[in-house]
Amino acid sequence: MNSYSVYFVDYTIGTDAYEKVPKICRSVGKRVFLIGGAKALQAARGVLEEAIAGSDLEIVDTVLFGEECTYAGIAHLAECALQCKADMIFGMGGGKALDTAKGAAYKAELPVFTFPTIAATCAAATALSVVYKEDGNFDSFYFYDRPARHCFIQLPVIADAPAKYLRAGMGDTIGKYFECHFAARGDQLAHSSALGREISNLCYRPLLVHGVQALNDCMEGKATYELEQTVLANIISTGLVSLMVLDDYNCAIAHSVYYGLVLLPGFEETFLHGDVVAYGVLVQLAVDGQAEEMQRLKSFLTELGIPTTLGEMGVKLERSYLKEVLTETVTGPDMEHIPYAVTEDMIFDAMRKVEAL
Repeated sequence: MNSYSVYFVDYTIGTDAYEKVPKICRSVGKRVFLIGGAKALQAARGVLEEAIAGSDLEIVDTVLFGEECTYAGIAHLAECALQCKADMIFGMGGGKALDTAKGAAYKAELPVFTFPTIAATCAAATALSVVYKEDGNFDSFYFYDRPARHCFIQLPVIADAPAKYLRAGMGDTIGKYFECHFAARGDQLAHSSALGREISNLCYRPLLVHGVQALNDCMEGKATYELEQTVLANIISTGLVSLMVLDDYNCAIAHSVYYGLVLLPGFEETFLHGDVVAYGVLVQLAVDGQAEEMQRLKSFLTELGIPTTLGEMGVKLERSYLKEVLTETVTGPDMEHIPYAVTEDMIFDAMRKVEAL
């Protein structure tokens, strides 16, 4: 039997998380190459600079990651980091900024540390990047041996970010719970995947308890316990599941519905990924005949302000209009490992059931 390794992401979360940066990062060197998004750097760079002032750490250069996470951008920033003789790379921002920083660090063979400024994805804790083409279309996944060395979650920074990102992050996180359990149904799981599936329970149950209050707190810019628990679900719990389970168990119908709907003109520019995935979970539950759970989730999503019908998203529930959406949904890669075959008729019927709730 071949040996294998599982790496976890270390993390610090709190109102003064950045204060821990010098102690945790100094073991790998002194020179920091900082990659981030424009809004993220504006929100958090000053806090970071203040936290490392008087330490051995020095930010030798700060660069914007660009509009998309691309292979060309990753290669360029890796070269920049090497030219300025950086000892490490810091990634600051949302998913695309962090994915770019992780890719550049991997390419430059430098350690990377992540500083998420929103809680919309688990990018800060995963060992992969979602890479796009220059025109914004999806290219491929870029997989790494391990996640970032450490993730620093400065809770006030998250609290000051637009609440819609926290809300969408909850939608995507809920998808991780339902899709992981659905995709793994009936399989005899090895230890790592079994552990990851159990962790996925923490991608839903804590949100039912804390999610609504956390969203309200974020709207008011308050760094509270409820916000902390929700951010940990969105970033850390989801990231751990991604790290531990086989790719077969990371996504299922909910994400495939998302990839179908974004084929509609202007849809992707209008709706956030996690909001649509949450709707896709309702469709998955309808396909699977879980009417009671579907109603429970709809009520919760409504409390969060996530759209729960195609009508709310301005999409016509017409078979001819949804033809490409249905085809993409049932043929997408996320449908390659599910417990039973799903047809276009089943997806459309499920959409009608969700619409009628």
